[in-house]
Amino acid sequence: MKSTIFVASLLALGVTAAIAQSDVVEQRQGLMKEMAAQTRPIGGMMRGQEPFDLAKVQASLKVLAENPKKFVALFPENSKDAPKSEALPSVWENKAKFESYGTKMSQDAQTALASIKDEASFKAEMPKVLQNCGTCHNEFRKKSS
Repeated sequence: MKSTIFVASLLALGVTAAIAQSDVVEQRQGLMKEMAAQTRPIGGMMRGQEPFDLAKVQASLKVLAENPKKFVALFPENSKDAPKSEALPSVWENKAKFESYGTKMSQDAQTALASIKDEASFKAEMPKVLQNCGTCHNEFRKKSS
């Protein structure tokens, strides 16, 4: 009887760990999807496909300033081999560098939030923020085929 309870407890711990891994991956993916959704209208404005809208830009920059701070904290060691994750092992191998990219993205977005007042300043400052996305993806995210 004791061994049955022990085995059931181990299984419950394993299931709990698996759920925790998937939760953290879902949280990471949710933050990334939110950032992607914010960059779409920004990209349209950058290309002249949408009119410049300062309120949309500021709302987007707030998300781009906050989400990276939350995001980099969602890579516990036990999520390294989580299914459905697109994170490369380099996230855990170069954790300090990965976290510094999140900090830089957040700081660049905050700087842009303070300095973008019109379309000219938007076109000058926004590329500095968006290049952070590509830099981090190139080094820490699996390439899609």
